[in-house]
Amino acid sequence: MKKYFIVFSLCLLATAVSSQEAGNKKDYSEAFTLAEAWLDAQKDYEQLPGLSAAVVQDQQIIWAYATGRSVVEENVKAEASTLYSICSISKLFTSVAVMKLYDEGKLRLDDRISDLLPSYSLAQKYPESGPVTVRSLLTHSSGLPREAAYPYWTGPDFYFPTREEINAALPNQETLYPASTYFQYSNLGLTLLGEIVEEVSGMPYDDYLQENILNPLGLSDTRTSLPAQLYGKELAVGYSAMTRENKRERVNLFQANGITPAAGFTSTVLDLCKFASWQFRLRDTSVAEILKPSTIRYMHQVHWTDPDWETTWGLGFRIYQGPDGGTWAGHEGSCPGYRSALEMNLKRKLAYSVMINASGTSPGKYIRGIYGMMNKTIPAGDESLPDAEKDLHEYTGYYSQMPWWGEVFLTGWQGNLVSLDLPSDQPAESMTFYRHIQGDTFRRIRDDGETGETLVFERDSQGNITRYKIHGNYYEKTGP
Repeated sequence: MKKYFIVFSLCLLATAVSSQEAGNKKDYSEAFTLAEAWLDAQKDYEQLPGLSAAVVQDQQIIWAYATGRSVVEENVKAEASTLYSICSISKLFTSVAVMKLYDEGKLRLDDRISDLLPSYSLAQKYPESGPVTVRSLLTHSSGLPREAAYPYWTGPDFYFPTREEINAALPNQETLYPASTYFQYSNLGLTLLGEIVEEVSGMPYDDYLQENILNPLGLSDTRTSLPAQLYGKELAVGYSAMTRENKRERVNLFQANGITPAAGFTSTVLDLCKFASWQFRLRDTSVAEILKPSTIRYMHQVHWTDPDWETTWGLGFRIYQGPDGGTWAGHEGSCPGYRSALEMNLKRKLAYSVMINASGTSPGKYIRGIYGMMNKTIPAGDESLPDAEKDLHEYTGYYSQMPWWGEVFLTGWQGNLVSLDLPSDQPAESMTFYRHIQGDTFRRIRDDGETGETLVFERDSQGNITRYKIHGNYYEKTGP
């Protein structure tokens, strides 16, 4: 509840590719191997039904992966092409539709909502307040309540009101704050923006989005509803947060109805990567495509900073400083049984999409984890890379750390060996590197580049790796 284009080539939907970044060629294949081991483990340790993830660099999807089940009861595998509810990421599409009308001169960002929507009748509690405008709705600074006057997030049936019901209840609601005073995330606000799209364009909201955004960008797997005919097939079944009995319960299918502009869409990680590619492409050109290039760049700027100095928002997008110090833009989504996220590193033209068919978990954590592991990759040709003298694949696998911890995954990493402790909420911080010395002997690479303790692998009579020894203790190999 809370967080494409005309010709697009779905290239290299495998787990590894080489990519060009900022003039330095990086091969992320080993980072993606590690990411897959991490996601598989986290899925089991956190009892996630299924998870799909993808990474796009500029115009190319460089990795896509899925683990677990989209329908647990019927053992349907999750795929990169699996459909999920994307909930609040729907707001990004509504925001693009509003800005298209802005580009066409059909509305202004400082237009009052009361002037655009004849049905708007929500009471302004504060006489001193400035106007509730298109801009304040896009930045969640309007002062409007978070929700329409219905308990649609309450299960088991999640009754979402129609547009007529939402508007009929507006006189019973009032503003929480004066406009342009505080950040207050508002599904009601984005719902009203969807109504503005319909009012100003003269077209039904769904038709306008399909004709003007989804079709031109080739987003064939993105819809303004949850397609009931695909539920339990291409559309993943949603599951609850963990119960006290350590289980996840199946959640009923819902339709967002009048709340669709804020929370009603379905999509795939692949389609959201296409959506990100369109934005990267548009930012770097002078030719309009759906929007003017200057408009998408404008949307990606900070338009609201909360008095807490921590919450910053663009026009529809959450805008923030990423772990690399650069500007990131994106949004998360949370609906009954589903979590999703799309985050874009605007400078490096890297975007990450994660979707999970379960509540009570964080897709942003997985994006940060994938990003962190990719960021450990050293560009090809860097003098710090060792010569690839030894094939490290035979050491790849899972090793038990019981009873102290879960397990550790070891694999090759740019001529060295890397271990990853599992489970881990911060996998980049849980990586340890080892330098090959001779035979089956390695030594840990310290942060200062010097070598530390020794790690020695042992083999059975057939020459297969069975365990390793470090600090005088043994860790048995449990799987490939």
